[in-house]
Amino acid sequence: MDRAETDQTIRRLIEPFDKKGVEITDATTFAGDLEFDSLTVMDFVAAIEDEFDVIISMNQQAEIETYGQLVDAVHEMQADR
Repeated sequence: MDRAETDQTIRRLIEPFDKKGVEITDATTFAGDLEFDSLTVMDFVAAIEDEFDVIISMNQQAEIETYGQLVDAVHEMQADR
């Protein structure tokens, strides 16, 4: 799966969590733009982990602030498998 396919899949997964209808770009932040609280982050991460069969560690989660960083991280995890 290339980065564009990873991006499209994550966009589909984020839709139910995007309560404000924010336009998602690589620069979109989870805390600021999307206003995700910790429970929402946990649910969203679980959905990504299930879809892509990867594990996103707490340390990785702490480093990922933008949508683009998330897509890159998931894409890299898939490439490493």
